[in-house]
Amino acid sequence: MIKADLHMHTRFSQDCTVSPEALIEACRRRGLGTVAVTDHNTIAGGLAVRKIAPFPVIVGAEIKTNQGEIIGLFLEEEIPRGLSPEETIRRIRQQGGLVGVPHPFDRLRRSAIRREALWDILDQIDYLETLNARMVFSADNQMAFELARRRGLPMSSGSDAHTLFEYGRAYVEMPPFNGRDDFLEALRQGRVQGRPSPPLVHLVSSWNKLRRKLAG
Repeated sequence: MIKADLHMHTRFSQDCTVSPEALIEACRRRGLGTVAVTDHNTIAGGLAVRKIAPFPVIVGAEIKTNQGEIIGLFLEEEIPRGLSPEETIRRIRQQGGLVGVPHPFDRLRRSAIRREALWDILDQIDYLETLNARMVFSADNQMAFELARRRGLPMSSGSDAHTLFEYGRAYVEMPPFNGRDDFLEALRQGRVQGRPSPPLVHLVSSWNKLRRKLAG
């Protein structure tokens, strides 16, 4: 079994300053066997990490649709933000990617997908994130877990890390897999593990975003 953190960020996200090199070192220290790098609206971070990492890296993006965020995994091309969830999913599929929904019931995060939109696309997604370490209320993760269980969806877990402290705080313990084709079956056999990060990590992200905006 390997530990897979399937939601994390690098300096290619506006609210994160961690370099690919620092991310790799943090992940090695935490014993992660594979990671999915899912920067906001870009695959640049995933490509940069994949190029130098000594472990398998899934290139992904956390894409902001006009109804909230969707994650695409196993991407090779950028997908623009601001499209409908349906069009975003179509473009992920077009390049052979997998579709997931991060933190679907987070009551504090404005970027979370809207409830009506989630119901509309539920039959089109490949997995649901049921443990996000940045969720403030554990009940919100539990709601995602219950929905995935009822619908028979594979369950994902990720630190949603934006700081070095966070990498590996949430992960899936799953069998090794050989690329996209094996990933979902391995994820289905996996077990969600982890613990929440302190709520103060959100302040760090907000400060990083403000600092970059002020710097132009």
